[in-house]
Amino acid sequence: MARVKRSVHAKKHHKAVLDAAKGYYGNKSRTFRAANEQVMHSLQYAYRDRRARKGDFRRLWIQRINAASRLDGVSYSRLIAGLHAGGIELDRKMLADLAVNDPAAFSAVVKAAVAALDAKGVPNRPSSTRSLPDRAVARDPPPAGPATPSSSPSAEFPPIRTRFRR
Repeated sequence: MARVKRSVHAKKHHKAVLDAAKGYYGNKSRTFRAANEQVMHSLQYAYRDRRARKGDFRRLWIQRINAASRLDGVSYSRLIAGLHAGGIELDRKMLADLAVNDPAAFSAVVKAAVAALDAKGVPNRPSSTRSLPDRAVARDPPPAGPATPSSSPSAEFPPIRTRFRR
């Protein structure tokens, strides 16, 4: 069997790994052994996070939909149940986009979902003992002008209650 000389391919491999490790901290960008280990880990992280990103976006869309639907007096779960009951096929990405960019259209979708729930006879349970503040119902931005002491954030919002106090 013929002898295999490996140096040319090894140098090519080492160079490719060190090029991929450019910008890493310390030895991880200079020595092949540390760089190879870091590049392999980085590729694993990239593979994992490409899939995790999809869940992150779904969570973001759900938060946006929930916030916007509560401005119309409906919880997220009732909105989704109403959409299914009414046969309205809008995915969460589109609903979140409507909620951010076209609040009037989103409100129309919410009204259609609530009407579908009412038509099916699903009772409207109160979502919680908390009620929405009046400021949450208005979708128009506050008028621009000089800040008055009564419009300070502390006067508008209740104090934040934390679990741990000092």
